[in-house]
Amino acid sequence: MNNDSNRKSESISLKRLLVILGSVFVALGVLGIFIPLLPTTPFLLLAAACYAKSSDRFYNWLINNRWLGKYIKNYREGKGMTLRAKVTSLILLYVAIGYSGYYVAEALWIRLILAIIVIGVTLHLLTIPTFKNQ
Repeated sequence: MNNDSNRKSESISLKRLLVILGSVFVALGVLGIFIPLLPTTPFLLLAAACYAKSSDRFYNWLINNRWLGKYIKNYREGKGMTLRAKVTSLILLYVAIGYSGYYVAEALWIRLILAIIVIGVTLHLLTIPTFKNQ
């Protein structure tokens, strides 16, 4: 009987931990919508995985969320990103990195790292399939 009680307690603790982690990943994903170097979709996928293992209510909320659900659905269906999302991401990326490289970073090696990041993120975004919003 004590074993069953311990397992149940561990299961509840794990579920709580996964809900907390899922919520942290949702927050990071939302921030990623506005901060160019912070990815949105990977964090939302991690959140969905955490919620799927811990809470049907949170998982369904995320998947069916008016603003966030589309990121997960489009990725799972292999659709990719809309052209508007790609262009917006690239503009925000160039503005943020450009500002940092010109006004903040003084060392050449930091500017080179920023340039490598811009190139890497740009190439990654260009390799993601583009679909038209219906």
